[in-house]
Amino acid sequence: MTGRKRSTSSAPPTAGPPQAETVVRARGLLPSLSPAEQRVGRVIINESATASRLTITQLAARSTTSETTVIRFCRALGFRGYPQLRLALASETGRAAEADEPVGSDISPGDDLAQVVKKIAFADARAVEDTASQIDIAVLEHVVEVVADSRRVDIYGVGASAFVATDFQQKLHRIGRVSYAWSDLHLALTSAALLDGRDVAFGISHTGTTTDTIEAFTEAKRHGAVTVALTNFPKSPIAKAADLVLTTAARETTFRSGAMSSRLAQLTVIDCVFVGVAQRTYEETRQALDATYEAVRGRRIAPPARRKSPTTGRATRGRG
Repeated sequence: MTGRKRSTSSAPPTAGPPQAETVVRARGLLPSLSPAEQRVGRVIINESATASRLTITQLAARSTTSETTVIRFCRALGFRGYPQLRLALASETGRAAEADEPVGSDISPGDDLAQVVKKIAFADARAVEDTASQIDIAVLEHVVEVVADSRRVDIYGVGASAFVATDFQQKLHRIGRVSYAWSDLHLALTSAALLDGRDVAFGISHTGTTTDTIEAFTEAKRHGAVTVALTNFPKSPIAKAADLVLTTAARETTFRSGAMSSRLAQLTVIDCVFVGVAQRTYEETRQALDATYEAVRGRRIAPPARRKSPTTGRATRGRG
């Protein structure tokens, strides 16, 4: 352990996150909006290029809602009004056109394999880029601090998020941090009941609505643990239950519920937390990494021995 005094504050910093692209913000807020506002959001998400050219009256009609609802939607995204939303959409659409981005990322039955590959690669790469661009650095720093100073970290995740939880646990364990990954609710609840104010509970849920994860997360918080949520939706139930919230910016598309893009986005954030913790515990981390590397080094197949060529005298790889 670091030996430093554990921060007693679990309130998130007041600094706001960087502004993610409009479609990314709309997608993240969509589940928390009213049904009428969601219809506006879907037009913005699915037809952003078209929406940037519509008047507020035309957008309201296309969304089968009112101009007042459009304005409420704009304010939910942090814009003063519709002109600012429209300008942002036009700017982002122009940048996308210059980058030659694929038209849409949904995979249709008529797409050939070349189109499928292009859309999957684009969606996965874009998920990582969008996630990195919207990470709230102040919150990330606070998460790194509480994890580095904790007695232990419990990590909860089920389904696809369980793989990410296990990856995080393995990373922390390899540098000597006491951590456990739980995907079974009974085991998670049992472990959460033993946490206290010296510990961190880390809940991972793409939708933020996975009841098993939220239940274990809430139990840990009840016993005083600092709770950190990693979710794609900043106003989801798990985010509301957390002391600190880290967000991803991935989109699950046709044929790809629980898609790799979601896990890549989550793993990007996990890597940022891990490296931050490793930096703050540098000497301990180096020693632990050296020790764990040495422990498994003998389990790798050694490269062929080098020998000198009889004609050139230079070292060459042995064959056979």
